[in-house]
Amino acid sequence: MKRSWLLHSLAGVLTAVFLLLQLYDPAVLREYVESKTLDLRLYVSNIVKKTSPPQDILIVTIDEKSIAEVGRWPWKRNIMGDLVEKLSEGKPKAIGIDILFTESESEETDTAFAGSLAEAGKVVLASGFILNPEGMKTEKREVDYLWDHAFMKVKSTKELDWKQWVVKADSTLPPLVELADASSLGHVYIQSDRDGVLRWDILYIFYDEDFYPSLPLQMARIYLGLKMEDMSLLGGTGVRLGDRLIHTDLSGRVLINYLGRERTFKYISAADVLMGRVPPSTFEGKAVLIGTSAIALYDPVVSPLSANMSGVEKNATVIDNILRNSFIRRSPGIVEMAVTLLTALLPSLLLPRMSAIFGAVLAFSLVFTYVALSFYLFINQYIWLSLIYPVFNMLGIFTLQTTAKFFFEEKKARDIRNMFSSYVTERVVNELLKNPDMAGLGGHRREITVLFSDIRGFTSYSEKRDPEEVVSILNEYLTEMTKVIFRWDGTLDKFVGDEIMAFWGAPLEQEDHAERAVRCALDMMARLSELQEKWIAEGKEPLDIGIGVNTGDVLVGNIGAEGKKMDYTLIGDNVNLGARVEALTRDFKTHILITEFTYEKIKDHIIKEEDELVEGADRRGKIGHVKLFNIEEVKVKGKKHPVMIYELSARDFKNIVPL
Repeated sequence: MKRSWLLHSLAGVLTAVFLLLQLYDPAVLREYVESKTLDLRLYVSNIVKKTSPPQDILIVTIDEKSIAEVGRWPWKRNIMGDLVEKLSEGKPKAIGIDILFTESESEETDTAFAGSLAEAGKVVLASGFILNPEGMKTEKREVDYLWDHAFMKVKSTKELDWKQWVVKADSTLPPLVELADASSLGHVYIQSDRDGVLRWDILYIFYDEDFYPSLPLQMARIYLGLKMEDMSLLGGTGVRLGDRLIHTDLSGRVLINYLGRERTFKYISAADVLMGRVPPSTFEGKAVLIGTSAIALYDPVVSPLSANMSGVEKNATVIDNILRNSFIRRSPGIVEMAVTLLTALLPSLLLPRMSAIFGAVLAFSLVFTYVALSFYLFINQYIWLSLIYPVFNMLGIFTLQTTAKFFFEEKKARDIRNMFSSYVTERVVNELLKNPDMAGLGGHRREITVLFSDIRGFTSYSEKRDPEEVVSILNEYLTEMTKVIFRWDGTLDKFVGDEIMAFWGAPLEQEDHAERAVRCALDMMARLSELQEKWIAEGKEPLDIGIGVNTGDVLVGNIGAEGKKMDYTLIGDNVNLGARVEALTRDFKTHILITEFTYEKIKDHIIKEEDELVEGADRRGKIGHVKLFNIEEVKVKGKKHPVMIYELSARDFKNIVPL
């Protein structure tokens, strides 16, 4: 009970620790461990699903070829205007320019570019926002024209102070006012995790009391033919885009579902567009992004699948996620905590009842099943179910409980060895160590056979001799009798002066416990006969003994003063009967007496002396060369009815048939 309580307590404490970790979700675990499992799931998902590159999103890139043919970067604004016009000829649904135009080039080229943007009518320009490190101050720029590009509808949740979690900009780098007036604006601020991997996209950013959408969100809005008033921010929960609901976290972020490595989307060189080498129909009905990919012109972002992805392709991925509603969704915190609790319940209940091997099989089977489930949900539903907390918790419970069980079992093994090493043979001790429950230390009823032996006249014998001589001969006698008892796998209960108490059938169950006890009694007499010859030869007076054997149900277990002295022993009427039968050997002037209960157990295993001459008798494995006859029924104290006793003697004590 104590052990079970401790094992369950360990599991409960560990689960509570992981639940607290899950509640507070420390960044070091989330971003350095859990996020890596997300990357692995994304990698496996891409292998399994083999998603085809989206055909409705194209990237027009200013690459090395474009710089070689058109000229060094930055290009004149009129060239950018020509590029927009070329694309517009193909009637794309939306054009996004992932390039900042924060400074004036010249009034003429700025105006021409603004005219191209206005004529295209479906262009989104990148708008920069700056977040300074904590403690640094920056001058806030007053740009009233930005207000026209902020969310027109913001719905707050009274129960949740979500604004404290939103990404807040300290300053802004917007396009020129004439360019902004001719297009829509979307921020291109990115925020990588601590390990440098870009997993999240920020759909809106807070600046100067307003919320500004991202470039991918604006492009998706235009692609779907929606106006600014058709887009609303649902504080702390998501963004509504027409009839689409895009779920975000409290910070307004979404998990990017990358479709592959760099250049998963179709890239078209800007030079080919400007030189007319690409048919305008290529862009019909498409979302077209303009960005840079020349090595000297762009800062690559690190995605879970690539260390060299262009920012414009990241934006293309986010647009695709919005249009297909395929963002990765983190399972709610309450669900993940419930999963951690449930996955802890099964191992904490079952592991204490199992061996280390079966416990390991169970623990790793549960872990494998849970990991497989998490991958299945991700691949099929894009659901990110926490791995580290449930898995670490299950493995932690297994490790803790297995370690605790090891110390429990080691202590139990030491207790068993210390307790039984003086009672039974080493072989029996080893059997008990393999199966500790067989020891039955708690106490239980069992049928056993008990043997008592006593030296006749030992009191007067000892009074006539020096103590040293008495102790010497007694020790020799007890040593030899103990060897005989152990030879027949008996349990040596105790020495009470010159009396020996031994039994069979516990702690190990022995179906032939009665036969073993009887054989032991005969063998003890045979060994005593040899000792008597030796003592006579040494000039010593030999000892003589009486033996009583009884079979019956007794209470067997670890009995005594707990914490002080405990003995593995027997109690019950049948123990007392064995002792009384031994005492009767003096009255009947015989050496071995057994009760009718023992007789019933061994009668088919004895070759009586009168039957030894019978031809064809099966003598294999039986006790031979013995005489067995009933003496009489005797009234024994503690018994209602008289008990029949039998005398057992051997014709030649030295001739005992082995078991």
